Amino acid sequence: MISGMFSRRNRPPKSPELRTAWDSLESGDVPGALRQLRAAGEDQPLAQVAQVVRRAADSAGFDDLAEAAAALAADPDSPRALHGFGYACVERGVSYLAVPALREALRRSEGAPAVLRELVSAYEDEGRHRDAVDALTAQAERHAGRFADWPDRYLLVFNAVMAGDLDLARRVHALLDAPENEVWLPARDRQNQVLARAADAERAAPLDPSDLRGWQYVISGTVLGTLSPYGFASGMNGRYAWLQDDVDQCLRGLLRLRALLEATGTRPRSVSLLPDRDSQILGLAAAEVLGLPAETFESGRPDTVVVAYDLDGLAAHDGGPELVGDLFERAPGQVLHAHASCWTDPPAITADSVGLLHQSIVAPWAERLRQGADGAVEKGPADARPAAEIAAGIVAADPAPDRGTARARRTPTRSSPRSPRPSGAPGCAAIGRVCGPPGPSRVPGSPERGGGQPPFSRERSSCLPISAPLRLSAWALRNRSTTSLSLSRSASWMYCSRRSALLRHASTYQIRL
Repeated sequence: MISGMFSRRNRPPKSPELRTAWDSLESGDVPGALRQLRAAGEDQPLAQVAQVVRRAADSAGFDDLAEAAAALAADPDSPRALHGFGYACVERGVSYLAVPALREALRRSEGAPAVLRELVSAYEDEGRHRDAVDALTAQAERHAGRFADWPDRYLLVFNAVMAGDLDLARRVHALLDAPENEVWLPARDRQNQVLARAADAERAAPLDPSDLRGWQYVISGTVLGTLSPYGFASGMNGRYAWLQDDVDQCLRGLLRLRALLEATGTRPRSVSLLPDRDSQILGLAAAEVLGLPAETFESGRPDTVVVAYDLDGLAAHDGGPELVGDLFERAPGQVLHAHASCWTDPPAITADSVGLLHQSIVAPWAERLRQGADGAVEKGPADARPAAEIAAGIVAADPAPDRGTARARRTPTRSSPRSPRPSGAPGCAAIGRVCGPPGPSRVPGSPERGGGQPPFSRERSSCLPISAPLRLSAWALRNRSTTSLSLSRSASWMYCSRRSALLRHASTYQIRL
């Protein structure tokens, strides 16, 4: 009997698509098998999917996922097994594998709220907010008695915003009663702030599917300074893919920051310098551009602009995680500006002002790719000059916008949304002057500027052109933070995930595809 169990366990699946994933596992390529599972689609037999996932989980040492997959393979009609498998997949960062199982579990459990919320969690992880809206709306219609204001109707508002359906979000939000449990009060306040920002943004921005800057502001409260002129029509909407940065772009971001501070009536008294070299360089340049003294960052200092080149770079510096924690809650008048923010791998906190969005970036003074004397591509040395000398080069740079290729054409001017501001400060029209026109028509550009067709990413399939770091930042935990947890899980004060620990000890097999 035991030998028969092991023979079934090692028997390849019958589906040709799943057999391809199985073959990848035979060669020891677990990430390749996971990619094949995604490519296979959601119509594969769940028992066979579980069979492949069990073997992948065994190879990766993920006993919880292997156990859940074995249970589903043994009883693919069991709502408990379906839900357990979906839950484990979400825990291990492969939410796309959870979706079909959780949908079936929801059908077989006649709309069990716990299953619904786990399905919404998986959809949110995948950026499939319209699907989350559809699932929540169907639940509200079929099982109204079990559809709670907190979290279900709250989640419907969140995902409606993320899907770009502000009308639905407002209608559902109006139905929300005040939460009886005070744990939901901060979530309600953040939701109110998002909808208030949307009302502000609609006065100055189109909030259409390509309005990256407008949605960035609505969802996170971040003002995005510049838009990429490359790959716009290919789904990038103003975001960069791989980018070798330059001092001109750094200066453009700082000038946008200066205009933003002026338009909102924010009057900082200093620029706070963070300890990592990239931020030191940019901070010294910011002090010159803003005409302010530079001083070492101190937690809790009010009325200062904290300048980071890239918050992920700060987090990787000695003592960086503690500094990021100090910036989680800002002191009065403290403004956080990040020149570069990754939209596919979120920083730990959300900046008030961001210069540009990227997938991967190389600082102007770092080791950079260049053409060697023999015509081959090589990596050049880093700029070892003192930080103040490099900063002076930024101040003296050319702030003219990058216009892309010679085929680029101009697009109509579009204002940016209003920034949070003190009473009496200029409003939407002033912020419109901060960012100005979005630049040329977005056509593929040179490799140096991150041009060409952007690499495929699941974020490109999202309903809106917002960046991944900010998909969940609006309400997921706190206003200043972003998190890898989906909203439907983190919204629950009783939920405690192991995923953060897993991500800290990520193996080659634990890949978010």
